[in-house]
Amino acid sequence: MTNDSFKKLYVDELKDLYSAESQLLKALPKMAAAASATELRQGFRKALKTDRRSRSKRLDKIFEALGESPKGKKCVGMGGSG
Repeated sequence: MTNDSFKKLYVDELKDLYSAESQLLKALPKMAAAASATELRQGFRKALKTDRRSRSKRLDKIFEALGESPKGKKCVGMGGSG
């Protein structure tokens, strides 16, 4: 495999991860609202704050450093299609 092929594979996997994170950030508030247990609701809200600050920003920095866009792929494992 060439270096270009490895980079394409790496970027493709990063896009999948970015999509999964985006879908999770959209789902967490709904999950928190639907939770009947206070502790579970608080856990979802805490996860939302943590995710926003850490993983998403790190992924943005990685894409910027690679000169790539994170858009263009939908993580099927998170319920997306395509």
